[in-house]
Amino acid sequence: MGDKPIWEQIGSSFIQHYYQLFDNDRIQLGAIYIDASCLTWEGQQFQGNAAIVEKLSSLPFQKIQHSITAQDHQPTPDSCIISMVVGQLKADEDPIMGFHQMFLLKNINDAWVCTNDMFRLALHNFG
Repeated sequence: MGDKPIWEQIGSSFIQHYYQLFDNDRIQLGAIYIDASCLTWEGQQFQGNAAIVEKLSSLPFQKIQHSITAQDHQPTPDSCIISMVVGQLKADEDPIMGFHQMFLLKNINDAWVCTNDMFRLALHNFG
């Protein structure tokens, strides 16, 4: 991992940490958001650490497992990192579904936090 640019190392580490928390104890995700953070979940907007954690912890499944297919990371001109994730998830006994998620990471007081998070299932309406 030492030959990758620092933003890729940070982004990859964040993604691994995020999905480990999401799959095992969603309440712990509160540590990565701040009061100014925004989440768009399937088109619904949530702002602030408390609202985001409430949404994520109230999702209607008991168990979930994410499998990351691809992730891309870029530095931004204002020293943030933007990360895009494509993968599959399995919730309870539901069929496996594809998903896309984007994160904007910012270093605040020597800690990387998520200021923006957008999530969509990869569902298509063929009607």
